[in-house]
Amino acid sequence: MTKDNSVVEVTLESNLKNVEVADEVSRRVASKAGFDEDTCEQIEMAIHESVINAIWHGNKNDESKQVRLRFRILPDRLEVRIRDQGEGFDLDAVADPLEEENLLRVSGRGIFLMRSFMDEFRVEKLREGGAEVTMTKKIHTNRKPNQGGTEREHEGDSTPS
Repeated sequence: MTKDNSVVEVTLESNLKNVEVADEVSRRVASKAGFDEDTCEQIEMAIHESVINAIWHGNKNDESKQVRLRFRILPDRLEVRIRDQGEGFDLDAVADPLEEENLLRVSGRGIFLMRSFMDEFRVEKLREGGAEVTMTKKIHTNRKPNQGGTEREHEGDSTPS
């Protein structure tokens, strides 16, 4: 794991047991960014779904492949990137789980949750192979990333400490 004041990077083997590691890291990073408990849970769920997709659909449970997570706390948002080593996919080909013919299907619900819980969501098929999901969650302007586990109000400075 690489870590500085604003970036946390984690590389996981493609094993569904490692989803718990991603959950714990996402919970800690979201809390450090200053989000309340409910928002931390939403961020965690979005990342949980994305990591499962990366392991299951992207890397096909091949433990020789990795899933990389990159969290970046910026003054106005948390940016999360999840990258797999699969073949990539076409987001437009994923069925809308709210359409009547898909209501009983499981497929597509994770992406629906990611879009619902995060402010921005995009998928990029990478030239070198794989896919990268980028999600962001805006940090309210009256909050600053947590330092030492406490929330602090902005003091006119929008740069992270």
